[in-house]
Amino acid sequence: MSLYISSLNSGSNGNCYYAGNEHEAILVDAGLACGEIENRLKRLGLPISKIKAVFISHEHSDHIKGVAVLAKKYQLPVYITSGTLISSKLKIADHLLRPLKGYEEVCIGKLCITAFPKIHDASDPHSFIISCEEIRVGVFTDFGDVCEALKLHFSQCHAAFLEANYDEELLNNGRYPYFLKNRIRGGKGHLSNTQALDLFKLKKPAYMSHLFLSHLSKDNNCPDLVARLFNGYANGTKIIVASRDQETAVFHIGKPIAISTQAKATYTQTSLVF
Repeated sequence: MSLYISSLNSGSNGNCYYAGNEHEAILVDAGLACGEIENRLKRLGLPISKIKAVFISHEHSDHIKGVAVLAKKYQLPVYITSGTLISSKLKIADHLLRPLKGYEEVCIGKLCITAFPKIHDASDPHSFIISCEEIRVGVFTDFGDVCEALKLHFSQCHAAFLEANYDEELLNNGRYPYFLKNRIRGGKGHLSNTQALDLFKLKKPAYMSHLFLSHLSKDNNCPDLVARLFNGYANGTKIIVASRDQETAVFHIGKPIAISTQAKATYTQTSLVF
């Protein structure tokens, strides 16, 4: 069994990530309008009927903007912690709400989703591991710091969406007011390119095939800069910069294939219609 993944959008203007197998799929966050999520799934050839649930990481608007309409229109269960639900003020019918707790596995068909707490300036923020049999994909954005849990889970992923929000020099010399700069870099905001790269260099497993650099700041980062930075240490991992403005392709994450006497991961970029 394998996973198909895509970033539908990634940034302070909206976050939404897709992960699924041949039969079912989930979204992590729904920070785009419902119609925009529909349009992007359609362009990718991903039927919305495959989506069985939405998992919410925290209450900030760029992660929840479209969830209430999407859930109501398609009667999708929404997995959300009680703290996030209260802080979000989301209006979601009771029969669609599902409790979310850290380290309690949720299984949807052959997909298994595990949330774990993270450091961020929100009520009860969590990140996610999505697995299908032996394949694991992580969604790791909105971290104020690289905690031990992030190190552990990143080191077990075949692919990951990893925040690389800002370049330190661009942030320090940029137009943001001092209080906002401190919020971003102050330990409960976002990961810098350097923090993300250090995690990648130290904890990337040999079998990680794809890394999606995610939640880039429009003002304090540059896609080309961060791509060059990570490609210098990729060592066979495909680096994708998740756009703030459009969906990525759908990528197929599968088992490594043995080549000659040494196991080497071979993966393909996919634009399949399911």
